[in-house]
Formats: sequence, C-alpha cells, structure tokens
Amino acid sequence: MPSEAYVKLRAAIERNMKGAPNDPASMRKGMELTAQPLPSGVAAEMVDANGVSCEWQVPEGGGSGVILFVHGGGYVAGSIASHRNLTGHLAAASGCGVLSVDYRLAPENPHPAPVEDALSAYQYLLDEGVSPNSIAISGDSAGGGLCIATQLAIKQAGLPLPAASVPISPWVDMSGSGESFVTRADVDPMIEPDMMADMVRYFLGPDGDPSDPLASPIEGDLADLPPMLIQVGDHEVLLSDSEALAARAEAAGVDVTLRVWPEMIHVWHSLAGMCEEADAAIAEAAEFITARVG
Repeated sequence: MPSEAYVKLRAAIERNMKGAPNDPASMRKGMELTAQPLPSGVAAEMVDANGVSCEWQVPEGGGSGVILFVHGGGYVAGSIASHRNLTGHLAAASGCGVLSVDYRLAPENPHPAPVEDALSAYQYLLDEGVSPNSIAISGDSAGGGLCIATQLAIKQAGLPLPAASVPISPWVDMSGSGESFVTRADVDPMIEPDMMADMVRYFLGPDGDPSDPLASPIEGDLADLPPMLIQVGDHEVLLSDSEALAARAEAAGVDVTLRVWPEMIHVWHSLAGMCEEADAAIAEAAEFITARVG
C-alpha cells in the first residue's frame, strides 16, 4: 500500500496537471514553479563544461564518484533548478558529486542539441581528469532517454564509457507505440499521448527522424553499455519504453536490472524528502551507483 504522504502528493499532482497547457512556455513555467533548494549538506557551484552550463552539487564528505545528470521535461522544459530536489537527494544518498547539465531545449534548439551538450559535459569530466570508472550517468524521463543516447554518442566518439547508468522513467522511443500508452493512460496523472506527440514535434523539428538512435536510443546498438538500473512506475504511460529498453539491452549483453515500482507515477523520485517511496527509490539508485563507481 502506498504511504499516506504519497497518496496526498499524487492527488495534488493530478489536480495541478489536469488541463495544463502543453506549449513550451507554459511547461517551462510550470516546472520552474516546482523548484526547491538543495537539501541540507549539499553545496552547489556553477561551472562552464566545454561551453555547457552545469552545476556541481557536492555532498559533505563526498567520495570520488561522479554522477552526470541530465534532467527531464520532454526536451522542451526542465532545468537545473527544477531538478535540484531530486539531484540533491541523489548526491546526499550516494556520496557522489552530481554534475547537473543545463542542456539546450527545443523547439529553439531541436535534436541533436541535447545529446551534443551532454556529450560535451562528459568530455569535460574526462578533461578534468575524472576516470570513466568513477562516472555514472543518470536522468529522468527525456533525460532518462538522453542518458542512454549520450552513451551511444560516447561510443561513436571513441571515448571510454562510464561505469554505470540509471535511467529513471526513461523516454527512449519517439514512435509512442508502446502498449502502456493505452493500458496506463487512465492511471497516469502526468503524461498524455497527445502531449507526447507535441513534444516529439518540438524535439525533432520538421525534418527530424524518430528512428534516429540518438533521439530514440531504443533503436541504437546497446552492446558494451555498462551496468544499467532502470526504475519506472507501474502507473505511467512510459512503462513500455522501460520494458523494451530492458529487453533490448539484455539481448545486447548488457547487465540490466528493471525495477517496476507498484502504483508509482512518472518520476516519483522528484518527491524525495516528502514521501518514503521517493526516498527508497533514490536510495536504490544510490546503492546501485556506489557499488560500481570508485
């Protein structure tokens, strides 16, 4: 049974999302209204990572591991600020420094701008002397797909891959053909298929290819990717994306773990510090990462 705190928060999210407009300006405004400060004990510093604005979020007494984090928001919204609660709690739970990437957004900067920026931020870490064995990549929603696409771009660039990845409620298929778009439509309070179609159009632009592996990483060659933990809620329309990603990664020989959390909604991790389910998911992700980075 979900906790009382989660039930109340979910109800509030449903009220706020009902009838919310899907244009980029409204989505950006709505996401920024959810921004919270970093949790106590996590310090922040803005850095220029090869021309990409990023924020270091470092917990007190943190170790040598680094998490490169790319936020969600359908590639049209979201920011470092909108995700500080999630990333800050992930930093605190893992003891790793988080480099949160403020990549360019569509429609002003359509695909492949986000993956170019994420790759530049990863190259920045390597340039700073961070061992790839000490790096994990994570992200939520569109950022969950982007953390997989970034690894494909890393492979294409001939760079060493990171030690692990944790895609959270990842969006990895621009076709929107997963069966959960139908079977979970009535229980997902945050995402509607029509909304996703709008974001695909903004993200890809007029000439974009939805089958491009750097846009739909489910179409890419996943061989040689590092261990992967996929976390997804059972009450989200993107459930099929996670299931398909796990199946294709496993078929490619990747050490992949798929965790489907009962009754959880899209990126419930954002409720960290407010309900036990979010804290438990953050703790699971942190444990997976710290077991693999050093």
